Amino acid sequence: MTDPTIAKMSEWAAKQSAAEDMIPLVGRLYRNNEVLLTVYGRSLLNKSVNGIIKAHRYARHFDGTELDMAQTLRLMTALDSLDLGPSRIDIGRLNAGFQASGSDDLDAYLRSELADVVGGADGEAVEPQDVVLYGFGRIGRLLARILVDRAGAKSMRLRAIVVRRGGDNDIVKRASLLRRDSVHGKFDGNIVVDEENSTILANGVLIQVIYSDDPASVDYTQYGINNAIVVDNTGRWRDEEGLSKHLQCPGVAKVLLTAPGKGDIKNIVYGVNSADILPEDTILSAASCTTNAITPVLKVINDKFGVRNGHVETVHSFTNDQNLIDNFHKGSRRGRAAGLNMVLTETGAAKAVAKALPELKGKLSGNAIRVPTPNVSMAILNLNLERETTVEELNTFLRETSLHSALRNQIDYIASPEVVSTDFVGSKRAGVVDGLATIVDGDRVVVYVWYDNEFGYSCQVVRCVADMAGIDTPAFPKRS
Repeated sequence: MTDPTIAKMSEWAAKQSAAEDMIPLVGRLYRNNEVLLTVYGRSLLNKSVNGIIKAHRYARHFDGTELDMAQTLRLMTALDSLDLGPSRIDIGRLNAGFQASGSDDLDAYLRSELADVVGGADGEAVEPQDVVLYGFGRIGRLLARILVDRAGAKSMRLRAIVVRRGGDNDIVKRASLLRRDSVHGKFDGNIVVDEENSTILANGVLIQVIYSDDPASVDYTQYGINNAIVVDNTGRWRDEEGLSKHLQCPGVAKVLLTAPGKGDIKNIVYGVNSADILPEDTILSAASCTTNAITPVLKVINDKFGVRNGHVETVHSFTNDQNLIDNFHKGSRRGRAAGLNMVLTETGAAKAVAKALPELKGKLSGNAIRVPTPNVSMAILNLNLERETTVEELNTFLRETSLHSALRNQIDYIASPEVVSTDFVGSKRAGVVDGLATIVDGDRVVVYVWYDNEFGYSCQVVRCVADMAGIDTPAFPKRS
């Protein structure tokens, strides 16, 4: 009789061996072919052995069982031989399609499913999009991490950061803040500082550090930067007049604001109204972290059940805008010590939803409570619907939406009795519905949405940048 402990250890060792063989395949396909492999939306790029095994286990939410790693290794090996062009390939869904097809010819199946990109590696070269980060605070540094992490592909290229000089050792301190983060941990890779040339080399990406106090004063072409998208994450300029200063600089083509825009500036919540991004747009806003967290969830609930009206209460981590200890602040209550108090304040997120979802204009009120945590916030959606529902129906709908809908990159879903805010640090989704907290009383519902107000929002910003750049990477298998 086989010892079950030995059997389980042997099974685990086989998974580790398969994952070890996958790592170079994942990296080579991304670096050489710009092919990003995922498992039901979860990227395998730069994942550890255990990370790859965990991604395969995640497939049980879709298929009812873990994804067979020996089969996906076979699939990846076949993909590596097809000379593929730039694409996103979900090997979980691709494998499910192959199994359902009844075919035993994997090569023929892949050539048929991926016909649009097979042999496309030698196609016409695409000029990479230059990206400049104007400001290098919490959001700026996370954007840098994301862009550097994607540097194997040639579609977006972080070229420079623009900051005000803080002292003689400014660049060393900036690099140190990129290297170490109290919330998000250490930078995954290597950073080299060249003080003489004012550059930071991060995992092979050469980032020029430019010092300026005026957004209209930089000639980016002096650094070989052209047709750039400037991501202004300072929040200092929010209207068209102020943000237009960036467009006066040689080398700049477009500007994206990482805060709610004022006036007629389009506020984009990626996935909801990203179709509003037009090639001729030169100034756009990526709205706020809270607006990005709640708008996708509100959209799908409104589409399915109808929203008569409601209230959004945000329990938000403190930010740099607040005082560390009691001191003068131009805003009400925000002058009180952020680390010691819950601070009742206002939020424009509820009204801002209407810019992305005009059908909800005038239907939502909102308020916010700042709390003594450094990151991860929660939005509580208290809604009156057009029709009655149940906890089971609503949660099933939201879970299926997070798995299979066009908004699956924006909405996540979890049903665990033990999760707390720190469990969502690093979430790439705009918001995560906490299913066990859902309350339903006829046509009145309360939905709780967690969100990493730093990293999750930064992922949404990068999606906006890619859209503004016209980067349209085909995804496979194609959705019907």
